[in-house]
Amino acid sequence: MPTPEFKAFETKSPSQTLESPAHSLQHATEKPPSWGAYREGVERAIAIAVHYHRGQRDKAGECYLLHLFRVMLSSSIPAVQQVGVLHDVLEDTAATPSVLMEAGLSNDIIEAVILLTKPPEMPYTHYIVRLSKNLLAAEVKRNDLRDNYSIGRVAYRAEATAEDAMRIQRYVLAHQFLSGIFDEPTFLARMSGLE
Repeated sequence: MPTPEFKAFETKSPSQTLESPAHSLQHATEKPPSWGAYREGVERAIAIAVHYHRGQRDKAGECYLLHLFRVMLSSSIPAVQQVGVLHDVLEDTAATPSVLMEAGLSNDIIEAVILLTKPPEMPYTHYIVRLSKNLLAAEVKRNDLRDNYSIGRVAYRAEATAEDAMRIQRYVLAHQFLSGIFDEPTFLARMSGLE
């Protein structure tokens, strides 16, 4: 039975797609290919990511798929790889959970991808705490954060240095919390004022 989060995504139309300021989004509007043409698991997840994210660029103008592949390759576990390559597909494209279901992905994969999708009204801290309860989502988020604040990739814009510095602080604290370095009350206290 679909969860409330699942049902909320089902009503999403391309004009309501969640926009992320980190990407210049171009949504795939044509009908997706038959996912049955791809082997199950990681290969199918890659095909979905390529179809929906193609043409997107990160803040530095680089192909956004490279970030997804780095997150995917941060693990050798197939379930983590599938969620890793798909972790932004619901947040940054026109894809819905129904697309993932129709592609034959497992409920565990779909649930983790939904948890990794931050609702626009949800504070970042609550989003991190919510996904921390799911081991698969938490592992992928750690890998995502590690890539997002890597020295070769971090965005630090002259016109937005305070905003970028605060974002990096949030990433580091979220990664430390998801890695078990400190508990939830400590995380919430340290995140105070960084939203």
